[in-house]
Amino acid sequence: MLAATDTDSILDSVMSSYEARIQSIGVLFEATGQIIQDFQESLLSTRAEREKINSQLRENLARNASLRKKDFDRMMSVISSHIDQSEQEVRELFKRYLREQAKLVQQLRDGLREFRGALVAGRADKVKSLHTLIKEILSRQGESKNAITSKLEQFQQGQRQTSKMLKGLLAKGEKLRTRDFKAMLAEFKKQRQERATGRKQRHQQVRDMLDKFKAERTEEKRTRLADQRRCVPCR
Repeated sequence: MLAATDTDSILDSVMSSYEARIQSIGVLFEATGQIIQDFQESLLSTRAEREKINSQLRENLARNASLRKKDFDRMMSVISSHIDQSEQEVRELFKRYLREQAKLVQQLRDGLREFRGALVAGRADKVKSLHTLIKEILSRQGESKNAITSKLEQFQQGQRQTSKMLKGLLAKGEKLRTRDFKAMLAEFKKQRQERATGRKQRHQQVRDMLDKFKAERTEEKRTRLADQRRCVPCR
């Protein structure tokens, strides 16, 4: 049994720290919402710029190299379809991130309630296990945030590289030829393959991490229910 003074001291210190963290979670959600909004606005702006450049390239190649516009559209679809797919992947990852964060927040609140009860009851073993659990939950939040931030940065980097290549073609003006366009597409495919390899590895890491969190939440829930059943006779 913990001494009353020790209990009060630990309770005040730990609870104030973690309750402040819970309050900051609301700020985190607001910040995440702003990131999503900025992402959507950036997509619209980037897409509008890309469509403008595509239209100019289409006209230039038709005039300078007699490239049929329908052939240009077919060849350019390699880029547009890839970008559309990447955008969808980022959106889905955002949705999954927000769902995971909401679950972690609820788990944190539940853990804090149990922590308070165990501390007041003087159950040192339970206090220790819950303290570890709470620290793990907060660590997961940080890992999830880093994963989504990294994914967004990778997507934006790919967008910048594609935009740079298209603008490079446009800068050729009247000297632009079909071979230049094909060379750009070949370079794009090469970069896409390199990014796809790295992205596949990172996606698997994120999936493994989220699956691990889900499995841990399930196991922790079972443990709490088992503890509650064992404590029923004590009441």
